[in-house]
Amino acid sequence: MRDTRWSLIVPLKPLRLAKSRLAAVAGEELRPALALAFAEDMVTAALSCGAVGDVTVVTDDPTAARRLGRSGARIVPDGPGRGLNAALAYGARTVRAGAPAAAVAALNADLPALRAAELGRVLAAAAGHGRSFLADAAGVGTTLLAAAPGVALAPAFGGASRAAHLASGAVELALTDVPSVRQDVDTGADLRAALALGVGRRTAAGVRRLTESATSPA
Repeated sequence: MRDTRWSLIVPLKPLRLAKSRLAAVAGEELRPALALAFAEDMVTAALSCGAVGDVTVVTDDPTAARRLGRSGARIVPDGPGRGLNAALAYGARTVRAGAPAAAVAALNADLPALRAAELGRVLAAAAGHGRSFLADAAGVGTTLLAAAPGVALAPAFGGASRAAHLASGAVELALTDVPSVRQDVDTGADLRAALALGVGRRTAAGVRRLTESATSPA
């Protein structure tokens, strides 16, 4: 399965609700724009990865749908409307309704430092398993969950999802050279870590606006 081409499923909640923990550093005005910038940079990087066939974003946010559609993603409305895992399962079913033999992988939208080459290494490792996942930088959550053709995605994201995915029988991918695929952003400290890795241009522009806002005279 070395030459597997993956269909990525990316969930994105309405921007007004996204990345609430970043409000402390970004404020309520810039927080939604920063959340969208993360997703745009992630989609752009993912689509440049040779192992990725397509990216489907599950969202009900019209601004995000328009912008991510321009970036090359397929947009699917959140039909279930029952939270993250229901949205991911729905996205996987939607992809497989048109391509029953698709290999699918759920990927977090908040990976602004994502590198195509590192994502390719993760997906190559995932191709050797029926169902597998990559833990986040903190070792508590999950940034990617993959399911081979014919295998249900069965997502269990949220909170201590690393333990939940292990308990569900998914294989943890023990890769040490893929920091950009692990570094999701929920807090100011996470954002600083992503910036140290090197973020995409839209996130970099958003951070510049944030910096200018913080230093401009009242």
